[in-house]
Amino acid sequence: MSKSVAVKSVSVAALAAFAVVGAGIGPAAAAGAQELLPHPGPDGLVWVEERTGDGGVASGGASHRLATVLTVACEGGGQVAVTMSQQTQVAGFTVDCPAGRTGVGSVTLDAGVVRQGSFTIGVDASTDSVRWALTVTQPE
Repeated sequence: MSKSVAVKSVSVAALAAFAVVGAGIGPAAAAGAQELLPHPGPDGLVWVEERTGDGGVASGGASHRLATVLTVACEGGGQVAVTMSQQTQVAGFTVDCPAGRTGVGSVTLDAGVVRQGSFTIGVDASTDSVRWALTVTQPE
């Protein structure tokens, strides 16, 4: 089975169309900072609103019948390495996190690449001061 993966960078303005529902784990960043990714909406499986440093999330409810989009935004200088796994890694990419503006990376996995059920996402930040957010959606 071939995995079709498209990795792309998009502007923050273009992310307004993304929507996700979920929960995150880890300490929140300073209050009053600009939102990195908007709340995702009905196609969403996970929304981690904002964290700093290393972190991740575990979730369930993925469908093998739908494409899966994992998007990560970050800022603060440095980068984040992102992995999505279901017993084995199904996606991985790196996002540059410039100081003073937002960097965004996204991967789209075709239907069937993500299996039915639970998954984990790990975020490995190059420094503890990198601020990041993520969404996982399965648009119908």
